[in-house]
Amino acid sequence: MSRIKRLFTIKTKFEAFLVIYALALGASERGIVYMHQYPGAGGQLLAMACTGAVFMAGGMIIDALELRRSMQGY
Repeated sequence: MSRIKRLFTIKTKFEAFLVIYALALGASERGIVYMHQYPGAGGQLLAMACTGAVFMAGGMIIDALELRRSMQGY
């Protein structure tokens, strides 16, 4: 089980940036769908909320990686 767990653990900043990039691609695609489903300001606000969530999640991922690195003494 520990081998499988290691596959899903982000260890480097490069891996973190790959995950953030994948999140951004999905969020931008979802934002486009929102703008088509809800034309006008409502769709644009939902699309901006999708991209804002990526910024918040990306920051948390990088902060958690740096915290883990400082606690383990890398």
